[in-house]
Amino acid sequence: MRQLTTGQRRRALATGALTSVLAVGSFAVAAPGFAEPSDGSELPAQSIAALDDGATPLSLSEPGTTDSMNMELIANIPKNGAFAAENSYSSDLAFQGDYAFAGNYNGFTVYDISDPEAPTQAAQVVCPGSQNDVSVYGDLLVLSTDSWRTDDSCESEPIYPVGVDYWEGLKVFDISEPTEPQYVAAVETACGSHTNSLAPSKDGQTLYVYVSSYSPNSLLSGCQPPHDKISVVKIPMKAPAEAAVVSEPVLFPEGGYTNTSGCHDITTFVKLDLAAGACMGDGILMDISDREQPEVVSTVRDTENFAFWHSATFNNDGTKVVFTDELGGGGAATCNESVGSKRGANGIYDIVDGELEFRSYYKIPRTNTNTENCVAHNGSLIPVKDKDIMVQAWYQGGISVFDFTDSENPTEIAWFDRGPLSAERLILGGSWSAYYYNGYVFSNDIQQGFDVLEIDDAAGVGKQKPNTYRELNPQGQVRFHG
Repeated sequence: MRQLTTGQRRRALATGALTSVLAVGSFAVAAPGFAEPSDGSELPAQSIAALDDGATPLSLSEPGTTDSMNMELIANIPKNGAFAAENSYSSDLAFQGDYAFAGNYNGFTVYDISDPEAPTQAAQVVCPGSQNDVSVYGDLLVLSTDSWRTDDSCESEPIYPVGVDYWEGLKVFDISEPTEPQYVAAVETACGSHTNSLAPSKDGQTLYVYVSSYSPNSLLSGCQPPHDKISVVKIPMKAPAEAAVVSEPVLFPEGGYTNTSGCHDITTFVKLDLAAGACMGDGILMDISDREQPEVVSTVRDTENFAFWHSATFNNDGTKVVFTDELGGGGAATCNESVGSKRGANGIYDIVDGELEFRSYYKIPRTNTNTENCVAHNGSLIPVKDKDIMVQAWYQGGISVFDFTDSENPTEIAWFDRGPLSAERLILGGSWSAYYYNGYVFSNDIQQGFDVLEIDDAAGVGKQKPNTYRELNPQGQVRFHG
């Protein structure tokens, strides 16, 4: 851990860690991304009860302060309007041209980023349905609904679904005019859609969407166990209203790891016909040459340190995968010495002869307070020739940039961190997603809104020119160079 100045030293702000668990009938759902095992048992390493690091020197002095290395916050647009409330969580991001599309549990926002140092809010679409994971392709935006709703409209209400009809799944919007999105289709999917990942056909005429969802329950008509599968939705680009589920491939015919019941997130690399899946208790590699029938070709497990396989990022050559472990579901303070450097971290794997082989863990080297939810979360590759560099969100742990060119020795080269939101209680907050697009890092902060950051030259990553890329879905990777 880096040396701290006298003014930066302090004791932890509270005792214990909160998990932000909301009881809903007989179910327990932790915000924002926690997966409650269907049989009520814990996933490996999920027990995180005693996390008080009250005597540990910490990196920031007061709520609202910031600290950084080789990274600077240059713009922020606070949450506003229908998205201003504390429980209106900001979520994922996607990019197209001069626009960023930012998910929120109450809908999504469109930001004009033609001048990244002075972004403006171009549209706010109110359409409640957690977690509103967002992807874009051509004139279409795909939005995930993973909550029980009265219907598929943007005026729907939450509903407790036992014994009554309910809806959850995908919504499709026309964004041919990005500032005026139009709702054009809805597709109901088994167990809803926690996340979505795009796999367009080679001719670009058909958009396939891999829908990740999990945690079935026998009381739910649309989410029956064992749910060892994903849903594949087919969207004709010229007729998106005809979107429909075309297959439900079973990825774990033998049941997967003890508590695996579906996937949390899938990252496609369509140029290589590959995808990597983070599936609760399993990390998988898939052949997606047949878009409608993806096939698992390699499976890995980490029963000692990984609690919940959350997301995946390829390197540029498709020879490595960085998997994240969302220990505590994003609602707990796990960046501290009690938890250690291997839990709630990244697992870096090389792909050798088509198989995933573990190389190392990476976790931010700073200790956060007991009122800061902190764990590995969403990030993306930064295009740097002959190097493997990634930027990543860590909730209230901030944003980290690390070099994993040497798979066994990842090294942090830049970071940005706000102080805790509160000194008295753990408020669910921090960066949900941090992605690199055309020279800047864009972050969707759960409570503080839309951030734009710049990486200093000292980090050694260079800087892309504006408009280098016209579209970016971090869960749909492209080959940046070579």
